[in-house]
Amino acid sequence: MNPVRAKISALGTYVPPRLLTNADLEKMVETTDQWILERTGIRQRHIVDKGVAASHLAAEAAKKALLERGMPAQEVEAIFLATVTPDMAFPSTACLVQDGIGAKGAWGYDISAACSGFLYALQTGVKFVESGAHKRVMVIGADVMSSIIDYTDRATCVIFGDGAGAVIIEPADEGNHVIDFVHEIDGSGACALNMPAGGSLNPATHETVDKRMHYVHQDGGAVFKYAVRKMAEAAETVLARNGLKASDLALLVPHQANRRIINSTAERLGLKEEQVIINIDEYGNTTAGTIPLALNSARQQGRLKKGDLVLLAAVGAGFTTGAALLRWAY
Repeated sequence: MNPVRAKISALGTYVPPRLLTNADLEKMVETTDQWILERTGIRQRHIVDKGVAASHLAAEAAKKALLERGMPAQEVEAIFLATVTPDMAFPSTACLVQDGIGAKGAWGYDISAACSGFLYALQTGVKFVESGAHKRVMVIGADVMSSIIDYTDRATCVIFGDGAGAVIIEPADEGNHVIDFVHEIDGSGACALNMPAGGSLNPATHETVDKRMHYVHQDGGAVFKYAVRKMAEAAETVLARNGLKASDLALLVPHQANRRIINSTAERLGLKEEQVIINIDEYGNTTAGTIPLALNSARQQGRLKKGDLVLLAAVGAGFTTGAALLRWAY
């Protein structure tokens, strides 16, 4: 018997309509449009209005994916949702999305892997399909980073935005499917990028609030160096394991953390500009939302076609690293 392989059969994305531009940030902190562009490549980000949470963005993206596939929500068997900005500590955001889209009978859970979260959730869904346990799985990456960003800290507030993307995973009946993946975590880097308070180590108190410990804290230099090295390493490993070279790729879809990180990764892999999708200028870093948003940008630009060999790659807080190799199925 031939093993079951899994494919992405539909994609949906959603970003809130409100924009936060570099010009807006110039009025909030000591920064300039030129400084932000040169160091990050970002021009604007989408930001939620008060009362809009990760589950709302995730549900909108999921509905779009279902509409594209022509599939009723009741046929979704499992939901795996990557986020570091859940609506609340519990219940899981996956539970809220299941109810929000009407996926009666589905099960699922949240996955916390920061910027690698979508890739980790993707492989979770792929393996459930490959095992034969499920035939229709929803994978979502969604983050409302504006909820944990200190807008008096110019080092972090210029980077992040809000957004979500969802894909449906189903069995593949032809050669276009998810081929392989490489994932790795390195907890020694936990101090370089984290949110210090709000968990069991530092529960919320007046002191943690006063010390602004409920916001993202980042050692930018350490994160940059690690991301440049590990994103390329993961990509090289998964390609070599499958007897492929970077020149075989139709498209690299990297996590959109920083344009300089993306360019350094592409340069190390020897990729041409047309082989790399970059949309960080439009969305900023939406954490678990960046890769599906980038896939959608590639599709809108006519750069993603059936049968294309595509490599997804990310590095995130933790540190977490991931790369997935696939042939686009539709």
